[in-house]
Amino acid sequence: MQTEKQRLGADGERAAAAFLAGQHYEILDRNWRCPAGELDLVARAGNGQIVAVEVKTRSSQRFGSGFDAITPAKFRRLNKLLLFWARTHRLFLPEVRVDVVEVYATATGFDCNLHENVHS
Repeated sequence: MQTEKQRLGADGERAAAAFLAGQHYEILDRNWRCPAGELDLVARAGNGQIVAVEVKTRSSQRFGSGFDAITPAKFRRLNKLLLFWARTHRLFLPEVRVDVVEVYATATGFDCNLHENVHS
């Protein structure tokens, strides 16, 4: 059984995937796990680049934005995980890219904000 927080996170990831599809992203993988961690989404951006997408779902901004939760250590881990994902799928990535989608619950659904090609 899922907690309310887990349900909000799962709903937010679905909302982020739908939002990204509208931004010409193709979702390649969801919740990919390996011993080093998890990638929320792996997608192909409109320009063909493979991207690790970190989804940060919040019920409010009372404790800061979702983007604020991406620390330099988290950014480095996402880069490493994307390289592991590519190796597992026998793909070469000439460039590693991380995007962040902030998802905020509203009375009528979710609002999403995309931050492309973030850096530490």
